[in-house]
Amino acid sequence: MTQDADRKLILPSYRRDDVDAHPPLLSPGYRSTVARAPHQPLVYLPQRLTEVTGPLLGEGRLGELDHDLTRQHDGEPLGQRIIVHGRVLDGDGRAVPHTLVEIWQANAAGRYRHAADTWPAPLDPNFTGVGRALTDSDGRYHFVTVQPGAYPWRNHDNAWRPAHIHFSLFGRAFTQRLVTQMYFPGDPLFSQDPIFNSVRDERARQRMVARYDHRTTRPEWALAYEFDIVLRGREATVFEDEDDDE
Repeated sequence: MTQDADRKLILPSYRRDDVDAHPPLLSPGYRSTVARAPHQPLVYLPQRLTEVTGPLLGEGRLGELDHDLTRQHDGEPLGQRIIVHGRVLDGDGRAVPHTLVEIWQANAAGRYRHAADTWPAPLDPNFTGVGRALTDSDGRYHFVTVQPGAYPWRNHDNAWRPAHIHFSLFGRAFTQRLVTQMYFPGDPLFSQDPIFNSVRDERARQRMVARYDHRTTRPEWALAYEFDIVLRGREATVFEDEDDDE
């Protein structure tokens, strides 16, 4: 057997998620999961090179004001201006640089600019509620927006969602993609929200709550919140495994 025959390619992989840190796909308190949750156990597919590499979403895809939701229209939106910032890290604590971070949210009155959102709260002509940014070389991102309002939903009697901002991240590859929600500290609606409470681990729930950041808060301009996001950690990189006993 030749030396080349003894070599085998070891593909990179990501550790499996901690199941206790994620909500079950069937959470009866969150009514819509009853209809859409799978009825059979999940099947884990092997991770191949295409799943653990690219594609990369580069700077050419971003507009100048994509990160500042308060300057995307002719006038300023209504509501409390806030700065939302943090770092994107992998499960091993390493920064994830130059990765796309996207957000979407309701306006200050708790209404989305979407045809399906018709509850009687005002739309803001100067607020679309979507933004995106790339992390820098240290994995840092930065948005300027307004504090979203709570809004009703028909999950149960007198149901209201806590104020939140949706985040979508692609990490280094599609297998690291994360969609989550960022909440604000001290919200009185946490106790009755089945989406927030579908995360059974209390420590994991608290990782979805941003921290008020007085140091970054700008006097007479905007409050600041810090929200760090941790993606899956890479356990191995592509390498050739050589047998030393030739």
